Amino acid sequence: MIKDTRHVMALTETTDERELLDMEQKYCSWGDTVHYLDPPKFFERAEGHYLFDRGGTPYLDLQMWYSAANLGYGHKATEKALTDQLEKLPQLACQYLHPEKVQLAAAIARLNESKFGLEGRVHFNVGGAQAVEDSLKIVRNATGKSLMFAFMGGYHGRTLGATAITSSYRYRRRFGHFSDRAHFVPFPYCFRCPYDKKREDCGLYCVQQFEKNFETEYNSFWDAKAGEPEFAAFYVEAIQGTGGYVIPPPGYFPALKKVLDQRGVLLVDDEIQMGFFRAGKFWAIENFDVEPDIIVFGKALTNGLNPLSGIWAREGLINPETFPPGSTHSTFSSNTLGTAVGLEVVRTLLEGDYETLVNRKGAYFLARIRELHKRFPRVIGDTDGMGLALRIEICQADGVTPDRELTDRIFAEGMKGNLDGRGTRMGLVLDVGGYYKNVFTLAPSFTMSESDIDLGVDLLEQLIRRCAPDRV
Repeated sequence: MIKDTRHVMALTETTDERELLDMEQKYCSWGDTVHYLDPPKFFERAEGHYLFDRGGTPYLDLQMWYSAANLGYGHKATEKALTDQLEKLPQLACQYLHPEKVQLAAAIARLNESKFGLEGRVHFNVGGAQAVEDSLKIVRNATGKSLMFAFMGGYHGRTLGATAITSSYRYRRRFGHFSDRAHFVPFPYCFRCPYDKKREDCGLYCVQQFEKNFETEYNSFWDAKAGEPEFAAFYVEAIQGTGGYVIPPPGYFPALKKVLDQRGVLLVDDEIQMGFFRAGKFWAIENFDVEPDIIVFGKALTNGLNPLSGIWAREGLINPETFPPGSTHSTFSSNTLGTAVGLEVVRTLLEGDYETLVNRKGAYFLARIRELHKRFPRVIGDTDGMGLALRIEICQADGVTPDRELTDRIFAEGMKGNLDGRGTRMGLVLDVGGYYKNVFTLAPSFTMSESDIDLGVDLLEQLIRRCAPDRV
């Protein structure tokens, strides 16, 4: 027991890594994190697309904080926006206004009007899950219904409401009954089609199966006499994030949207991982020729510098008469630091030709990992990508069966920091996702050059050769 509180801070000022790990074991909740390594890794510095450990070893980051730092670590213009606001208006209760909040909301609303032909408004919060919660309130308020559709493999956050529309049961298992749990629909995961169809000739069979739910009231979704569904909205990720960067086939979303519009079901587009040009357009949903009713966004809005998330919703769902003041609230919802940085990020993205840049670099990166796929078919089962959202699915020697064990070995080996990076000792930061936790989801910085991409592919090849020598 510590009796003298004067020594509390002194006891916590150690920088010794072993002592810090011991303190983390004793004093930190593990409920707010996941340790994928034992022991977990410490990092000391970040710059561009590199993390640096406490010994100064660089780690090429192909994850970029789950796609939060799209412009790279230490991006000068966004850091200046943050420090300028720190010196000018660092704090302000959100009942008051400041210019950056209004300017950022206007920029996103005007952008969406130009893209979708729909007037709408923007509503801010702090994290992605909180924005999802707020969107659920908007949907329930507008429709009077509490049931949602969502995709198998989908991830929308871990607050209670967001967990109810996230497909993984393990996020709900310990927290009681979820009476408003979403009805989960198979995502068009063509490499592992849930209906055992082939992409080339399936005729979008998955959409046809979804539409059959509304053929008769006895399928439980539709009241033919009243002409209304029991479900309020369908929550989608245009490209599944945690589910493994699964990309739907052409024509899928227009066909699905047609069914939803005919039945009066809203389309809510979760862009938390894929927004802000990650998939080659400002919003990933733009790649699929549909107009959402609501867009939820976060992460890369501030390049990871200060938490800020938000919702865009079309006017009829979010105007003050329909969704009045106080319908939601968070003390830090439109915080001055986040909105200042968010405004600079949006300005940077819109003033630069990021659509061309991201698609060009993404095409180059995808071609390089497809070369790996061809050379190591007994390790890699599938590669795909859109913009700089890329996937490498690790399989057993048959090229189909998921190989989670090998995926974990490759991930852990990359974090040892002993790869050869053109004569420099280096590590590789990867992210693991997918239905079977056998997919490397690559979300590299937009600042990476083709030479950097080549280095990343070379490091991936080293890891494959080290971890699966019997299959190369």
